[in-house]
Amino acid sequence: MQTIKKVSHFINKTFVLWMLIAAILGFSFPSVISQIAPYIPYLLGIVMFGMGMTISTNDFKEVFKSPKSVCIGVILQYTVMPITAYLIAKGLNLSPDVALGVILVGCCPGGTASNVISYLAKANTALSVSVTTVSTLLAPIVTPSLIYLFAREWLNVSFFDMFFSVIQVVLIPIILGFIVQKFFTPVAEKSVDILPIISVVAISLILSSVVAGNKTQIIATGLSLFGVVLLHNVSGLTFGYLLAKLFKLDRPDKRAISIEVGMQNSGLAVSLATAHFNPLSAVPGAIFSFVHLITGPIIAIIWSNQTKRVNTKAQLIESEAN
Repeated sequence: MQTIKKVSHFINKTFVLWMLIAAILGFSFPSVISQIAPYIPYLLGIVMFGMGMTISTNDFKEVFKSPKSVCIGVILQYTVMPITAYLIAKGLNLSPDVALGVILVGCCPGGTASNVISYLAKANTALSVSVTTVSTLLAPIVTPSLIYLFAREWLNVSFFDMFFSVIQVVLIPIILGFIVQKFFTPVAEKSVDILPIISVVAISLILSSVVAGNKTQIIATGLSLFGVVLLHNVSGLTFGYLLAKLFKLDRPDKRAISIEVGMQNSGLAVSLATAHFNPLSAVPGAIFSFVHLITGPIIAIIWSNQTKRVNTKAQLIESEAN
């Protein structure tokens, strides 16, 4: 069991590396790995089931303890990213499929990786977990509604088709995971250490499959699409922080909300794109999966070092005063 815990910790720390390997494998062996595509919704369901296994009542205590911060986080999650996605799509005159893919990412809830990044960034991790949980539980209604609102000028979008998709790949697995945690506690406790490994494998397979299935389009769009996705991600991180500052939240809360807003459940975007639209619309979600796992750790290092400097300075002042 100790070995599994060490492996799990190592895989979490090297998450970006596994995403890079997955992308390279998808690019190198497209004919083989593209066959995973039909199983993307099930892979995402596994990730959401793992999330359900780790949700506790403490996650909801933060909602009542700091309702203002949680509400601000959820509202910004579902406004900043969809609006910036729409403005980027219109401003850069993106093709319909790429525009739809960017908007799909923007309309999704926060990703579970944001909780890890919040912890590393010395942000309010409890707030991050609460915002992720609440936004994910709201996703079956809010995500299809936002996609219908922002994407319908490019393609005919069915609200109910996407509603049922999100129910199947997000809500039902989370509920099942929560039930297992509550009523089969010994099984859940033994699974805690292996869940991160399973989640990383599932996310890696999703990314690899999308890259494999869209190799030609990725080569054609190349750096331009990477730039679009990076702009979207950085906009979310920046506006999330500035708007949290406008609401006069403290530093750990501002950091948590910035990370929550900027890091999306891009796996859900890929799943929706694969199930309902042209495969090219899944590419922005696949690239976002990789991009936010680069920008996230970078911002975590910057903020963590900033906190260390502040703490060191405070300790020096205190020691001089004594």
